[in-house]
Amino acid sequence: MAKKSKSPQGKKDANDRDQSATLAVNRRARFDYEILDSAEAGIVLTGTEIKALRESSASIAEAYARIRDGEIWLFNMHIPPYGPARENHEPRRPRKLLMHRRQIAQWAELLETHPRTTVVPMRLYLTRGKAKVQVGVATGKRSYDKRQTIAKRDAERTMQRALRQAQR
Repeated sequence: MAKKSKSPQGKKDANDRDQSATLAVNRRARFDYEILDSAEAGIVLTGTEIKALRESSASIAEAYARIRDGEIWLFNMHIPPYGPARENHEPRRPRKLLMHRRQIAQWAELLETHPRTTVVPMRLYLTRGKAKVQVGVATGKRSYDKRQTIAKRDAERTMQRALRQAQR
């Protein structure tokens, strides 16, 4: 196994800093919603929550975010209890997201002006030891939009399959 390379000053390379471990992905987000804008946000967690994230999986499939009093909160994200802890966290408690005030104000305005918009988490990951979530402002797709997405994906698969057959 190869060692990680370090620069002469003993600092990590840019490649080492940019590596992130994906903990959970909301696969339904891009299927059920059309993403208008996305951003990275930090999450305010307790000690047992971050330990539980590092050792096991979390679920953001049913999670959603709301803007209240100029702050953005993530609801219904499930982080399982940490086994060795004496005092554990509530698995589905609301968690505050850390974003710039201007970004939150911009999203709040977008949510008010556009119908059927919401804030959905798309990916939960660790970057340099910190838990981050990629959230996006999204509009709900209608059933015919979903059918178009499925038809487009199937057409792309058949084209790829035909190209592979032609190369053989």
